[in-house]
Amino acid sequence: MSSYLFYDLETTGLNKAFDQVLQFAAIRTDTVFNEIERHNIIIKLRPDVIPTPQATITHRISITDSMQGLCEFEAMIKIHSLMNQPGTTSIGYNNLTFDDEFLRFCFHRNLLPPYTHQYKNGCRRSDLLPMTIMYYLYKPEMLKWPKIDGKLTMKLEKINELNELASGQAHNAMVDVEATLELARKLRKETKMWDYLEGYFDKPEDTRRIEKIPISFHSIACSNKIGLMINKDFGVENKYQVPVLLIGNSIPYKNQTLWLRLDQTELQNINPKNIATKSYIIRKKCGEPGIVLPFIDHYNFLTAKRQAVVEKNQAWLQSHSTLFNKIIQYHREFKYSEVPDLDCDAALYQNGFLPTQDQELCRQFHKADIEGKINIVGQFEGIDMRKQASRLLCRNYSDNLPVMLTRDFAEYMQRVNPKNINNGLRDYKNDKRTTPKNALAQIDKLIAGANLDEQQIELLDELEKYLKDKYSLA
Repeated sequence: MSSYLFYDLETTGLNKAFDQVLQFAAIRTDTVFNEIERHNIIIKLRPDVIPTPQATITHRISITDSMQGLCEFEAMIKIHSLMNQPGTTSIGYNNLTFDDEFLRFCFHRNLLPPYTHQYKNGCRRSDLLPMTIMYYLYKPEMLKWPKIDGKLTMKLEKINELNELASGQAHNAMVDVEATLELARKLRKETKMWDYLEGYFDKPEDTRRIEKIPISFHSIACSNKIGLMINKDFGVENKYQVPVLLIGNSIPYKNQTLWLRLDQTELQNINPKNIATKSYIIRKKCGEPGIVLPFIDHYNFLTAKRQAVVEKNQAWLQSHSTLFNKIIQYHREFKYSEVPDLDCDAALYQNGFLPTQDQELCRQFHKADIEGKINIVGQFEGIDMRKQASRLLCRNYSDNLPVMLTRDFAEYMQRVNPKNINNGLRDYKNDKRTTPKNALAQIDKLIAGANLDEQQIELLDELEKYLKDKYSLA
């Protein structure tokens, strides 16, 4: 590793497949956090994106301001290059749960390799949020810890305010990057712990640490290990940790380890028909959250009540070996259902890796002028790749394009604003894409019920006018 790239995004919404980035901010540092360079990339709103009202009042980027900046295609080329500079560790606050996957879909629809920043040329990823939680649990003196209504919060803006990390408006990408970098500098003062936690984001090291966890017992299917998993999703009420039992690797998704949560009282109510609903499985990829620790007293904050549930569940699983084997088999063989008629923008995972020929065509596409790009569209063998390349041109370079491209884009825009809600687009999780009608309904709800300031009301009024002027809503 030769540098860190601290980064943050402001986006039109939370849908990773269909929303877009409006602002990308990054600060590159050396390995001890001395600043090398910074970047603030403003990205123009695409013609097919519906900004969500909640995102608008959060980052406060107006429609007027969103009409400025680089087109998405040119911005993503710059961002991809920054994250793929050899030896780069890209890091943010909760980035592996949101920002990184969001960018992965951005790279995908702009015909850029979506995964190379994770592994190629010494590049890798890290995430400051899980590390911050570990400091809270085991080195709490390193920070002041904010609360909302008496309850601990791990929101970056609240940590920033209490610890005076950076000044400026929260949810401005550059302000959040500055706060993230200052937070990392504070935490790294405990150098030994910082270096240890960094190991959890290194795939080989994380794998070795899991392998070192002692075997608790043997079952028919595998050797089972009990650990403590740390993750923000488990909540402060659980001290962000849950006891888990390793039950092997997924068969269809070989990079996923499978962990059965052991503090669930309903576990002993399992029968062969309700395994899917009564067994709580966590799927973990090595080098990514959650962090798995050995199940020892030094790390363990379980209450006596939760500890008793763990012991009972472990004994129950061992005494019901046939049923336990069925639980293991079900989860190891489980495969997500494919979404029918999945749009090409959302098909990154379902379609898998590109064939070598398509990868080469993508490289040629990026090097070509507009006329060359148009000619390459028809050279892709699959219809999804042709659609992606065609849409890319219509979104970013709409002037003087052939009718065959603009006609297809017009048909796509009909699904962006469907007359029948059932004809709208869905993502890889089968969640609906935001439509203009959805957005307008959300605006009405926010204005009626939320405690908004004057600027937020003006932003929503501007968004409402934009949607009504741009789309037919009859």
